[in-house]
Amino acid sequence: MASQFDESDFVDGDFVATQKSFSTPGFASAGSSATPAPSPIPATTTPHPAPAFATAANPMNRPPSREEIESKVNETQARLAELRRAQELLERERSALEEARRKRIEFQNGREEMLQHLTRGIGILDEAEFNARRNAEQMKQTVGDMRGALEKVQAMNEEGWTEETWQQELTKALTTLENARMEWNSARVKWTILDGALVAPEDQKTGGIGGLAQGKSFAELCRIGLALTWPVAVVTLIGAVAIAAVLLLRK
Repeated sequence: MASQFDESDFVDGDFVATQKSFSTPGFASAGSSATPAPSPIPATTTPHPAPAFATAANPMNRPPSREEIESKVNETQARLAELRRAQELLERERSALEEARRKRIEFQNGREEMLQHLTRGIGILDEAEFNARRNAEQMKQTVGDMRGALEKVQAMNEEGWTEETWQQELTKALTTLENARMEWNSARVKWTILDGALVAPEDQKTGGIGGLAQGKSFAELCRIGLALTWPVAVVTLIGAVAIAAVLLLRK
């Protein structure tokens, strides 16, 4: 039989410490199949982007050199110039599109306006042409009727009347004159331009002494004559007084 453990026997301290470490909750024994306890997960940190100048030749711990800064400035200026050129191209394209839109609107508005004006104008002129043709035909007919009446009036010759037929010829002449008068009045109703033919040329020239004296009484005529001749009377009176004065001085 094996003897009982004596505290005085030799104890390996390193082995005991190792056994204690494996017996902690975080670890399983050597013969156990259980997985070790998961360790606490560290907090997730967002990686910071590397600086613009961080390259293989420029480590993170070194500031950018002057040449690198100038290179970046030149690159930025080139990109700005390219963007300006693109902006100018877009501005020209926008101006061209706006001009095309303005012309298109002007074309559509002008077309509609001209369609309305021309359609209305053609309708008005067609009606006016129809009325003008109708008036021309009526005027032509009126002129023909008036010429016929004029020929009949001119054909009347009282010198060819005899003692036996003058009463019949006179009746026929009066009938012809009445028909001509009716024709004339009908033409005046249709054509107002004929009203001007009733005014004689002598009546149109109103004025002068004859027109001034027309319709005046004797007293009014005397006053008008005095008003027109008083300068001559004054000059004559002055001349007579002067002659009388000269004659008295000679005596």
